[in-house]
Amino acid sequence: MSIIATIMNSATGRPIQKMTFNRMPKPWASFNLASGELVVAERVDVGKPAPGKFAAPVDIWVKLKPAD
Repeated sequence: MSIIATIMNSATGRPIQKMTFNRMPKPWASFNLASGELVVAERVDVGKPAPGKFAAPVDIWVKLKPAD
């Protein structure tokens, strides 16, 4: 079963994109965004599933490099 996670910007608190992982990512995992930028997960939050649902929401917080 794959994990669908929302990638969140830790500086602004806004979602960046959704990604699918084969298993739960570790808090220090690194991966490439759709833009090609390599980021490292700072924090992984797992919420409670909605009533009657099985899938829990997963948020992965990353810090983006500032644009020069």
